[in-house]
Amino acid sequence: MTIPYVGTLAWIETLNLTISEDWQAWFVDGQVAGYATLYSSGEAYLTYATVKGGGHTAPEYKPKECFAMIDRWFAYYYL
Repeated sequence: MTIPYVGTLAWIETLNLTISEDWQAWFVDGQVAGYATLYSSGEAYLTYATVKGGGHTAPEYKPKECFAMIDRWFAYYYL
């Protein structure tokens, strides 16, 4: 684990959201690009996503995966 994400998970827990879909891999070009969890509360949704091997500056090390992630977010397409 290059960058700890424990603090982010602890913050998400304070929001009292329900896990709709637990950790699942998301793919780019047939390869695992990272993992995502979908949280919900009524009509509100929150997706927590990671980029596999992204390190502290993910766009520098994994540009294709980061672009795919943000492109899907803009298009309202689930990872």
